[in-house]
Amino acid sequence: MFQTKTLQEKIRLFMIILIPILITQVCMYLMNFFDTIMSGQASSVDLAGVAIGSSLFVPVQMTMVGIMMAMSPIVAQLTGAQQQDKIKTTVQQGIYLAVALGLIITVIGAFLLDPVLSLMDLESEVAHIAKYYIIFMGLGMVPLFIYNLLRSYVDGLGHTRISMFIILISLPINIILNYLFIFGKFGFPALGGIGAGVASGLTFFINAFIAIYIVHYVRPFREHKILHQLQKPDFKQWFIHLKLGVPIGFSIFFEVSIFSAVTMMLSSYSTNTIAAHQAAMNFASLLYMIPLSIAMALTITVGFELGASRIKDARIYSYMGIVSGIAIAIIAGGLIYLLDNQVASLYSTDPEVLALTKQFLYYAIFFQFADAVGAPVQGILRGYKDVNVTFWMSLVSYWLIGLPSGWLLANYTALDAFGYWLGLIIGLSAGAITLFGRMYYMQWQLSRQLG
Repeated sequence: MFQTKTLQEKIRLFMIILIPILITQVCMYLMNFFDTIMSGQASSVDLAGVAIGSSLFVPVQMTMVGIMMAMSPIVAQLTGAQQQDKIKTTVQQGIYLAVALGLIITVIGAFLLDPVLSLMDLESEVAHIAKYYIIFMGLGMVPLFIYNLLRSYVDGLGHTRISMFIILISLPINIILNYLFIFGKFGFPALGGIGAGVASGLTFFINAFIAIYIVHYVRPFREHKILHQLQKPDFKQWFIHLKLGVPIGFSIFFEVSIFSAVTMMLSSYSTNTIAAHQAAMNFASLLYMIPLSIAMALTITVGFELGASRIKDARIYSYMGIVSGIAIAIIAGGLIYLLDNQVASLYSTDPEVLALTKQFLYYAIFFQFADAVGAPVQGILRGYKDVNVTFWMSLVSYWLIGLPSGWLLANYTALDAFGYWLGLIIGLSAGAITLFGRMYYMQWQLSRQLG
């Protein structure tokens, strides 16, 4: 990270940070993307099982990853304020916290998995696939959290290409493991959708090992000596991290879990409807990696400028990110509209699944525009370390506006299952509008305080 003085320099630095993050996020999501596609090639039942499994696992995963993401604005502001000496202790305590949270979530999940699945009206084979898909993914929970903590530290320093390097190594490995375990190639057992969970769990370990090696041996990270002279756990430091990370994590949870809630509500529909919903949602979520990446880049750049008390520069980065998000949403929406048949064909060859997937994809076009504003603004507010109000805005927008709207539209109009998707659009739009208002208020308040 370095100070920029002109708009051209800001655009250049922003792109240097953004492009590796985008590649990283897309590749990370491609793991789930290939889980879904390759499971769908096994059978519609495997696709439905992975859909249910993902709908339960991903919200928990993303919530915890959101908590780990707090390390990025913390490190960015320490760097901007020239307080590099505090980074070692901060990251060490973050690693301890990642291990503790990973173990806690694994234990809780072991007790709750069967009761949660029993509440859903699933075919027995679909429930079996979903259960063991989650179990094998969950075995990699601790390394997943460690990797994301170290990734947030590395990204907070502005070295986002390192994260890109790690994921470019692990994605092909994940695809190969999927091939081996889903279809039973070269003597491996043919596990169907469950095999996708095995592949992902193993990949989480690989990511963590590579990240630990880089932080320990590669410059400039080795200069912080993160893994040297380990200190005792400091619960005060954990609280500082959690104070920032928990609102971030639960804001992400409220957004991600509403999609999972819709998937569970659709469990009463046919297997083909669930499969089509998951296929369209999977592709829409892949496109969401673009505004999410912009948000992560904004957290780093805005946090760095605020650490150095350059309020005007932070504001410039903010609007640069929002404009970028809107421009990309226009392109993404156009691609969905023009290539709907090709996209649907990636997931299934069943005519009914194809037809339903294309209809769901049309609703996904409108997701892009709400996310184009909402996601970048969340990243900006994290850079400001303003996360508590965002937490409540997310809860209200997604769960008190979006989900009830979808339920009403699905059950009391002719939209049927598509009503849930329209409710999602309403919730995401409400979130984008309120978050933008909060960002504008924060910028005005800081400008008035610092003159």
